[in-house]
Amino acid sequence: MADGQSTEGAAGGDTFGVALHVTETELRFLVRVPSEIDSGWTDPESFQRLVEETVWETLDRETVLRDVAAATPEGETVSLGTVTLRPDGTLVDHALENPVTES
Repeated sequence: MADGQSTEGAAGGDTFGVALHVTETELRFLVRVPSEIDSGWTDPESFQRLVEETVWETLDRETVLRDVAAATPEGETVSLGTVTLRPDGTLVDHALENPVTES
């Protein structure tokens, strides 16, 4: 499923794409929001925090950040995958992985 696509259907929920953008001084956590989103998502900051918390409950934050910082050139954005959530915070599904493969 492509980042930022809605997954309305039997399972419900909305699918958010997540990525890290590398700058000279930091890694920025990005949340891609579907163009059509459940009306239950009323506070953008709250759901973005929920998406971020869900990602770091699934992936090892320290490892992913270290790997991305070491292997990704400045200015690049690296996808971590997708998270499908309902407005009540229920995790419906995810397709998350550390994008940096070890040699």
